[in-house]
Amino acid sequence: MDVAAIKAYADRHLEGVFHLMEETLSSDVSLLDATNRSVLDSGGKRIRPLLTLLSAGACGERTPDTDRVAAAAEILHNATLLHDDVVDGAATRRGRPTVMSQLGGHASVLIGDYWLARAMNLILDTESHTQDYIRLLSRTLDDLARGEILQLQKSECCDTAFEDYLTIIRCKTASLFEACARTGALSGNASGEQVEALGRFASNLGIAFQIKDDILDFVGGDIGKPAGQDLEERKVTMPLLSALATVPEDRCREIRARLAEGGHEQEILAFVRAQDGTALAQEVLESYIDKAVGCLAVLPESEEKRHLVSLARYSSIRKQ
Repeated sequence: MDVAAIKAYADRHLEGVFHLMEETLSSDVSLLDATNRSVLDSGGKRIRPLLTLLSAGACGERTPDTDRVAAAAEILHNATLLHDDVVDGAATRRGRPTVMSQLGGHASVLIGDYWLARAMNLILDTESHTQDYIRLLSRTLDDLARGEILQLQKSECCDTAFEDYLTIIRCKTASLFEACARTGALSGNASGEQVEALGRFASNLGIAFQIKDDILDFVGGDIGKPAGQDLEERKVTMPLLSALATVPEDRCREIRARLAEGGHEQEILAFVRAQDGTALAQEVLESYIDKAVGCLAVLPESEEKRHLVSLARYSSIRKQ
């Protein structure tokens, strides 16, 4: 696993994508333009556009459409974050004040809508597979909305089961990962078999990626939000689910009732630690990484394939 090589690849190949994002989001409305620049400057992991570029390179070559779909995916992702901050009432993201906290919820929603529209315009500018790209990203938006609503529903009574949790993270995280890989592969003129393989790879990677974020919420890490926030929002995630699976049903009901009541976050954190919930969640995460890497067997050997494997393995040990 060569993290330095992935970073060097990203530094070398993502510059054009970022420039395209800046061009696409430019506006003659000064408040909108200044806010767009501030959001862009806040950075983030940029894993989604990187996944798009690597998928294109792993089965073909990077084309102008590759940059367009990579930029569109990252713009779409940030649009959903602008909306999520309103839903969650988030004051900070990535260690910086959110648009919602600075300009209000209405402005954050409207700016998110603008970003969604600009992402779609980029897709409409593609030279081939345009309908396929639209279909993939439209399905992703559908998944994101369904996942968010299901999570809201489940947080009301804290009865999230394992299958509910998987549905939520498939919709909220893995769906966009999969769309990035599939659109990237299509832009690189991949075969149908390669598109399917990369889609499965990215879906499994997305699940593992979200489980890692959920683990970091319990153990601490630079994930752009305060540690323990998931419990404060009454979200049942993999570490808690793993811990609950080790105790009798009456104890499970007790813990879930405490979570629903609120104010018992430290008690629940102690329970998860006592039951090795984060270690058990890590085992689940690593099983999805193994599934992801196995999906790449159909691809020819290349620098990009090696980076995809490293990216998956890095998801297991990252601290942010």
